[in-house]
Amino acid sequence: MIHVLKGKKILLGITGSIAAYKSIYLVRLLVKAGAEVKVIMTPAAADFVSSLTLSTLSHHPVLVDMFDEQSWSNHVMLGRWADMMVIAPLSCNTLAKMSHGQCDNLLLAVYLSATCPVVVAPAMDEDMWRHPATKENIKKLESFGNKIIPVEKGELASGLFGDGRMAEPEEIARFITGNFFLTRQLANKKALVTAGPTYEAIDPVRFIGNHSSGKMGIAIARELYKRGADVTLVMGPSSIDFSANGIRLVRVTSANDMYKACHKIFDKMDIAVMSAAVADYTPVQKSSQKIKKKEDHLILELTKTKDILKSLGEKKKPGQVLVGFALETTNEKKYALEKLAKKNADMIVLNSLNDAGAGFGYDTNKITIFPKKGKEMKFDNKSKEEVAKDIVDTIIRLHYA
Repeated sequence: MIHVLKGKKILLGITGSIAAYKSIYLVRLLVKAGAEVKVIMTPAAADFVSSLTLSTLSHHPVLVDMFDEQSWSNHVMLGRWADMMVIAPLSCNTLAKMSHGQCDNLLLAVYLSATCPVVVAPAMDEDMWRHPATKENIKKLESFGNKIIPVEKGELASGLFGDGRMAEPEEIARFITGNFFLTRQLANKKALVTAGPTYEAIDPVRFIGNHSSGKMGIAIARELYKRGADVTLVMGPSSIDFSANGIRLVRVTSANDMYKACHKIFDKMDIAVMSAAVADYTPVQKSSQKIKKKEDHLILELTKTKDILKSLGEKKKPGQVLVGFALETTNEKKYALEKLAKKNADMIVLNSLNDAGAGFGYDTNKITIFPKKGKEMKFDNKSKEEVAKDIVDTIIRLHYA
């Protein structure tokens, strides 16, 4: 999950529905994303899900009783504490009470006191969902400014198949992230990011590759997404378990695969950040069978791979922003400036293997940005997440401010 929820305070309300079991996974997702989660249940919800389980996952006591010593004086404070209140599942009964301003349990008291945005994920059988009274209650709830996460079609608790299923926890997390916690500086912009190494096959077993992990490209893709961009990440072989919620992920292996994937979509992109460590050479002949160790020496003939950055620079249209990377060990500035000019890029991001904590495999990086227009910008050694922010900030400042 995109970690834009880190530090956010989320109040999760759970009502009496068989879908309440999904709230356990939702709490886990939100906490894993860095949010602080407090849970309030209606008394009916306690028949469907354990408060012990929820308190263990949320690291906070679960509140149920309106007149509990810890709850009664807290209902106003809780409504002001939260950055967002999410009610999932929202039963037909609680929906009706909310739409009419009733207040007969702690969850409703907190809802009516909340000063934060409120999002609800309904869950009920299809006939209940389609009833005119339910439709009217949904309209009233929306008129109050509450956001409704659409129900899904599928198998229902009654055994019927139809509308009324609560959205899955991942979809709820995506909804609240995309609608409330993403900055929108790059809204309506499409971005392409490449990440990781490429593997150039020698035979079915062996390949030419490098030590790139893909961490930097993933961080850039996430940061662009956080700023509102529609992001496609083209990633070479990587051991990183990337959760691509909200980001379109295209897996490739070779330099030629990456070339084709990038050219397929580049015309539609507003921003392209080429951070992958693409192999410069590939074997001329690729054996269809494993090469046996017979001779003392094995000679491989290599040929240049297609230059993805240069080829995109040649077809770049006015308004498109193209960013390249340069990983160097000698004459770093000279090579970076040459690359900036030859590849028709708008920016080159330089990192040097001579800098401690920079380069392949590290969680940190140290960069210098060379823009086509303007002076070079040097940055201190930082986490790759912070480096990604610096890169995206620079793109926005130079091209979209």
